[in-house]
Amino acid sequence: MVFNLCGSRLNYETMNTEIIAYYICAILCFVPALVVHEVSHGFAAYKLGDPTAKRAGRLSLNPLKHIDPFGTVILPLILMIMNWPIFGYAKPVPYNPSYFKDPRKGDFITGIAGPLSNLCMALIAAAIAWALYDMWPILAQSAIGYYFYYMFLPMFCLINLYLMFFNLIPIPPLDGSSIIALFIPVKWLPKWYSIQHYAFPIFMLCVIAMPYLFHFNPFSWYLDVTAGNLANLIFPFRIS
Repeated sequence: MVFNLCGSRLNYETMNTEIIAYYICAILCFVPALVVHEVSHGFAAYKLGDPTAKRAGRLSLNPLKHIDPFGTVILPLILMIMNWPIFGYAKPVPYNPSYFKDPRKGDFITGIAGPLSNLCMALIAAAIAWALYDMWPILAQSAIGYYFYYMFLPMFCLINLYLMFFNLIPIPPLDGSSIIALFIPVKWLPKWYSIQHYAFPIFMLCVIAMPYLFHFNPFSWYLDVTAGNLANLIFPFRIS
């Protein structure tokens, strides 16, 4: 009887450790993924001749310069608690398309730079996982090695892919809307940009409200089909 009680306590402690490790890994994955995503937007715009992000101090990798209280903290926590795919947003990096020689092309390059940075980070995580694949028995002998290989790397890959595919949805204000800008006449671009400013609250309301109204989460389904399948394809073991 004492043995069973001790066993239950160990299981409870192990469960708590797993939960704590999960949240720590989620933060360590999510914040860099968002920061690099936003910095990539600003850096692309800067290389195209737009100094707006640099003047605003947004080419920094300091997370404090990019954190949005709701999008970076509250929303991801809500999604984690509800066991939905984790995604969110940081403060958008400002840029001015009027600096671009070709506004439509510049807008596209600036917009796509964020998702591409997430893809690169996901591929790096997968490459590290493959490089360490034969070493997993050694890594599993320590808690740090175990959580790094079986929790951090797959989570880092998956979160980056979630952010990439979520932002590639071609509706304002997501990065995918920059693809549409390629086909909009230049004279209509200012109107398109003005739509992006007030479309974001409406879009986020749809993301949160639709699952409750229709009992179906199209965004979760979309991310599972895209990010989830790609993560399983590039990783040495199934992660979603």
